[in-house]
Amino acid sequence: MVELTTESAGVLQLIYRSHSRIPRTDRPTVLAEIFRQARAHNRELGITGALLLTDHYFVQVLEGSPSAVNELYERIGADTRHEALEVLETTTVPARTFPRWSMAEVSAVGHADIPLHALGNEIHARAATALTGDQRAVLARMRNTIGADLV
Repeated sequence: MVELTTESAGVLQLIYRSHSRIPRTDRPTVLAEIFRQARAHNRELGITGALLLTDHYFVQVLEGSPSAVNELYERIGADTRHEALEVLETTTVPARTFPRWSMAEVSAVGHADIPLHALGNEIHARAATALTGDQRAVLARMRNTIGADLV
């Protein structure tokens, strides 16, 4: 179990990376199911954040109370659709960086960030909203963990 601590004020922000085990041919269906389940579960736990998906990696930022983030991270760690789970950062922030994002895909270099939603058995892009400076900074750090800005 990862020990997550925070001050009584603020929000815990955890960024982790893992290697995807989802075969390319199964990704649309499997990711749609992940999005559907995660959005409902994240709302229930009061978790917000963003998810970067590439052919080989997941990089995700989770925001919420320490207990909720810890619970979700433990659940994610037990998911066999990925391996080599690694916490990259934990920090306390005064307010959520992604207050309206229960789940979103963050694209690799050269493309806009794409909020997604599950519709039927596939994932589809939603209308994008303007990013804040804090959001751009966190998303850039996420991309940099896998060299996405260098590809």
